[in-house]
Amino acid sequence: MSEVIVEASEGAAVPVYAVLEAKAAGFLEGRRAFVRAFAQQSEFKGKAGQVLTVPDTEGRPERVLFGLGAGGDPMAFRALPAKLPPGVYRIAQAPGLAAEQIALAFAIGSYRFDRYKPRTGEPPRLLVENGMAEDVRRQAHACALARDMVNTPANDMGPLQIETIAREIAEQFGASITVIAGDGLLEGGYPAVHAVGRAAAADRSPRMIEIAWGKPAHPLVAIVGKGVTFDTGGLDIKPSSGMRLMKKDMGGAAHALALGRMIMDAGLPVRLVILVPTVENAISGSAMRPGDVIASRKGLSIEIGNTDAEGRLILADALTRAGELEPALTIDLATLTGAARAALGPQLPPFYTDDESLADAIARAAKAVSDPLWRMPLWRPYDEALESDVADLKNDSDAWAQAGSITAALFLQRFAPKGPWAHFDIYAWNPRGKPGSPSGGEAQAIRALYRVVRERFP
Repeated sequence: MSEVIVEASEGAAVPVYAVLEAKAAGFLEGRRAFVRAFAQQSEFKGKAGQVLTVPDTEGRPERVLFGLGAGGDPMAFRALPAKLPPGVYRIAQAPGLAAEQIALAFAIGSYRFDRYKPRTGEPPRLLVENGMAEDVRRQAHACALARDMVNTPANDMGPLQIETIAREIAEQFGASITVIAGDGLLEGGYPAVHAVGRAAAADRSPRMIEIAWGKPAHPLVAIVGKGVTFDTGGLDIKPSSGMRLMKKDMGGAAHALALGRMIMDAGLPVRLVILVPTVENAISGSAMRPGDVIASRKGLSIEIGNTDAEGRLILADALTRAGELEPALTIDLATLTGAARAALGPQLPPFYTDDESLADAIARAAKAVSDPLWRMPLWRPYDEALESDVADLKNDSDAWAQAGSITAALFLQRFAPKGPWAHFDIYAWNPRGKPGSPSGGEAQAIRALYRVVRERFP
C-alpha cells in the first residue's frame, strides 16, 4: 500500500480541524468572516463524516473542517481520506482523541484493493509527529494484508498462495516454517485437515502451515487461523447465493498471518507459533460424505453430520497441535458460522473464552482501539447437542440447540489447549461500502489482539 503516513513534508501541511456537532457553532464564531460564510453556505454543522475543504484566495485547500458528530471514536477518521483532494494534511484539532489512533484510522481508511483495477492518482497523506509513524504503519500494513488476502478471488488465493505468503512473512522476520501437504497430512498426524481438503485438485491440495518465531525463554503465544480458500459446502453444497462470498472463508488464516506479522515486526517478547490449516472444500469422488466418521489429531472420532461445517474440523487438528506446545495464550480466528452474523451482524464479531482475565483484557483492548468485539457464552448445556451415537462427537449440533455460533465454539473447546484460549468468529467483510470502508474485505479483532499481546507480555 502507498505510504499515506509521513513524518516530513516539503511544503506546509493543510490543517484539519475536527469539530464536534455540539460545538460547531461556537467553533465557527471564532473564525474569520470568509470561513464562517463558507461553512454556512455549505451547511457544515459538524455532523459525523462531514468534510468541508476551505479554499485560499488561489483556490487551493487552506484548511479542512471535519465533523465528528457526538465524537469519541477515532475510527471516524477512516472516512476522511476519501473526501480529501491529494496533498499533505495535519490534524490541528481533535478534541479528546489520541493522535496515534487518528493516524491509524486515516491509514486504514486509505486502503483500496487495486490488484485487478489499479487506482490512479496520489492519495492524500497525513503528517504526524516523529516516532509515531512506525507502529501506525505496522498495524495499517497488517490490516491491508488481511484485506488483500480476503479480497483476492480463490483462483489466485488457493492453499499454495497462502503458503507462499506465509513463507514470505517467515523469511522477512527470520522465522522458521514447516509445511505438510497432501497425503503427507495423514503421516504427519492431521487427518481432519486431510479429510476436508482431499477432494480438491492436486495443485490445490490441503496443507498445514506452521511458523515459529522468537526466543525459547519467552512465553509462547499460539495463533490459529482457518484457511478454507473456497467453500462449496462439499456434498452438502451451498446455494449460489451462499457460495458467492466464499473466497473470504480463508479470512481466519489471513488474520492470523496479519496478527503474527504485527507481533514479529514489533519484536514483542514472546515466542510465537502461527498455525494455518489451509484447504479447499471441494466436490469430487474423494470428498467426505455426510455420515462419514473421520479421525482427528487428538484421537477423538468425529461424525460428519454436514460437510459444510468443515472449518471447525481443520481447526480441531490445528488447536490440538497448539496444545502440544503448551502455550501461555492461544487465539483462534475463523469465519466460522452464519449464526454469528444472525446474532450480532457483520460489524461486531463475537469471541468466546472461559478465562475471565483474558475476557476483560480483550474487552478493554477492543474499546481502547475502537476494534469492536462482543463476548458470547460457552453455554455448557449445549454441549449435549454435539453428542454422536457412533463417534466421540459430531461436527453439526442437534437442531434443538439452535445457537450455531455457540455450539461451534463448544466443539472447538474440545480441542483447545489448556490455559487461556479465545475463539473469534469473525466475518472479515464489509457488506456495505462507505467512505473509508469500501465493500469487501475487512480486518477485525487483530488490532485489539495486538494490544492484548503487548499488554499481557510486556
